[in-house]
Amino acid sequence: MIHLSVAVGRFVEALFYAILRVAGVITGVVLLVALAGLALFLLARWMIGRGRRKGAGR
Repeated sequence: MIHLSVAVGRFVEALFYAILRVAGVITGVVLLVALAGLALFLLARWMIGRGRRKGAGR
């Protein structure tokens, strides 16, 4: 009986760490997508502002 409980304990531990690993990867991907979106937004804003200044000087 002891061997079975050890096996079940190790299985649950491995499952727990696998779930944490997947959650960590998903969190990392979400953060990277958010940072890329922010960078694209700021770049677009900068380019639009730069275009308005050029047009206003004519």
